[in-house]
Amino acid sequence: MTAPSVVTELDILAIAAHRDDVEQTCGGTLLKMAALGHRTGILDLTQGEMGTRGTDDDRAREAAEAARILGVSWRHALDIPDGRVENTWENRLKIVRVIRERRPRVVILPYWQGRHPDHYTTSIVGYEACFLAGLKKLEIEGEPHRPFKIIYATLYFDIRPTFVVDITDQFEARFASLMAYKSQYADQQEGSGLFPRQEEIRDRIETMAKFYGLLAGVKYAEPFVQKEIALVEDVTAIPVQSL
Repeated sequence: MTAPSVVTELDILAIAAHRDDVEQTCGGTLLKMAALGHRTGILDLTQGEMGTRGTDDDRAREAAEAARILGVSWRHALDIPDGRVENTWENRLKIVRVIRERRPRVVILPYWQGRHPDHYTTSIVGYEACFLAGLKKLEIEGEPHRPFKIIYATLYFDIRPTFVVDITDQFEARFASLMAYKSQYADQQEGSGLFPRQEEIRDRIETMAKFYGLLAGVKYAEPFVQKEIALVEDVTAIPVQSL
């Protein structure tokens, strides 16, 4: 599934294991970047066919609606089996093809630790694919391309972020993009013992966004980690007050 797009290249590509992962972890950031004029995209590695609720067709329709709400230029889902995201050569090459075709400057990956194996494996296989995509002698279609920056969305793991993105103006739309997955989050009997009610989901999402916003003195924020040392040109212009 690809939606909506005639865009060839992207500025920012978020890679996630499942449809709705991006909406939970960095949807507000993608929406904000799109509003700034950046071309954003989402690559879901699986179709979501192992979910307790709904079908992969349901989630494809819902993902298209969520993409519309977030203003992304491009979205696609690979055919890696849900629940079996593995760091294999074949899976790395599937991602390499996308990176070479879409040529993002920034890639957003899940954090490399977490509860769900698909999430932390996506982090590892995504990183390795970003590296491989830049190898000139890799015999695969597309011109070599290596993203300039990789950042990690950390909402699934309790770790102090390197930085947060203020999504105060994007919070409501970000929540609406998650609620587009009616098969997953609408109140229903199926899976009721496993899934919280929609009102509780709202409380959880808002509480986490407020917590990370509090760290930086804004109302709502999304957390990220980068592996590199940050570079500052003017120490008088560093945001977030110390005292």
